[in-house]
Amino acid sequence: MPMALSRYHPALTEEGLRTNPESHYFERKGRDTKPGKIANELIGMLNAGGGTLVYGIADDGVVEDLQEGSLLPDTPLDLDRYRKLVHEFIVPPANIELEEIYLPCGALIFLYHVEQDYERLFARSDNEAVYLRVAADNKGPLNREEVKKLEYNRNVRAYEDELREDFHSDDFDSATCESYRKSMRYTGSFEELALKRRLAERKGDQIVFKNAAILLFASDPSQYIANAYVRYVRYNGTELKPGSQFNVVKDESFEDNIPNLIKRLEAFVNASLRDYYYLNMENGRFERVPEYPKDAWLEGIVNALCHRSYNLQGNTIYIKHFDDRLEISNSGPLPAQVTIENIREQRYARNPQLARVLADMQYVRELNEGVPRIFNAMRESMLAQPAYKDEAGIVTLTLRNKVSDHKETIFSETLERVESRWENLHTSQRQIIQLLFERQEMAVAEFEELMPLSRQTIRLNLKHLIELGIVERLSEKKRDPNALYRFLNK
Repeated sequence: MPMALSRYHPALTEEGLRTNPESHYFERKGRDTKPGKIANELIGMLNAGGGTLVYGIADDGVVEDLQEGSLLPDTPLDLDRYRKLVHEFIVPPANIELEEIYLPCGALIFLYHVEQDYERLFARSDNEAVYLRVAADNKGPLNREEVKKLEYNRNVRAYEDELREDFHSDDFDSATCESYRKSMRYTGSFEELALKRRLAERKGDQIVFKNAAILLFASDPSQYIANAYVRYVRYNGTELKPGSQFNVVKDESFEDNIPNLIKRLEAFVNASLRDYYYLNMENGRFERVPEYPKDAWLEGIVNALCHRSYNLQGNTIYIKHFDDRLEISNSGPLPAQVTIENIREQRYARNPQLARVLADMQYVRELNEGVPRIFNAMRESMLAQPAYKDEAGIVTLTLRNKVSDHKETIFSETLERVESRWENLHTSQRQIIQLLFERQEMAVAEFEELMPLSRQTIRLNLKHLIELGIVERLSEKKRDPNALYRFLNK
């Protein structure tokens, strides 16, 4: 097992510092980065969700020993400036711990451990410039309107940081707590780890946990935080119908801590979704395609759990499943600089404590990947682009499918006959199969409109497919011009 380097963050190893991708919570800076530039990065982390900055390892992962001086000629490296920069450049006073680490090779690096702070806005002491870490980048200096939005959202984010003296540690789910402790490679107790990760505070001889800890680790968070659950509703059709036409066929609620909710919803939704087939015209094989790509719907659920406004306790997270779409909604509105127009590029964690712990437990990937992954997954599955809307304080993600285009079930025996005889079918017969797959049932006249063949030739091809046990004719009359043809379903 790789050796841990940091007493503040036991999961950090030399290999991780060199090779882990930069993220919302992690930044590398080479030896010749100026103190003011590092201060800007630290301010961005303070105004976001905290994190770790390593000074002495370049962006490409090369260790640059701070004992060797500057890479630039005639430019001495004054390490004392880097030791003092937190006090010289940042206001108000910030909770940043500096560790001076000697790697096994003997090289010296600095680790700046930035703790999140919900109550204050941080800026440069010399010019009052404000920065904000967004995904793996430092945004700023922010303009006046952006600073105003940041101040507003910090008030909302403070909810997860509230202490709950009415909560007792007996109500924790021990398995989830232990899973987190192991993921952090922490040898002490869960309570000690919670204190280190600012999920709790010590008051006298008592440890008082925060709302974030309850949402992440309690057996039943909804006992303490109203509507901290997820509700799945399945509708028969494409719209909600009232009264006697009420069309809800399944309505289930899921109450658990967030890591367990992710696991349970992943299994439940996966079992609830349907598959459809895509006919590969090159090899004649029917390829199974899910109703929605898992990367899209699971990422949408995780995002809703991670970024919900839990202080707005009148709303819960909804997963509404219609025949033609999946809607995932949570209480909003969109945070800070994020809008419907820039949601694919702009990132901001409404609940940075939740996001950080879920990232530590590998339930959440980097903040700059989530929404783009949803868009990419839908595009790769040849489905409509995801749609977001922000209305009346509710943010909704809509994923649309193509299953409604393939309502009829095709018997597995028929699929096997198509695939086994595909090489011996000529182009016209293959085209008939493709049209039936897309439209389920067709008359000869409909084939004639779409194919450059005579009616007689179409009838001969259909007759051949009937003899092969692929197609059947739906009419008892021998001469029925309106007879329908479909795949054999028996």
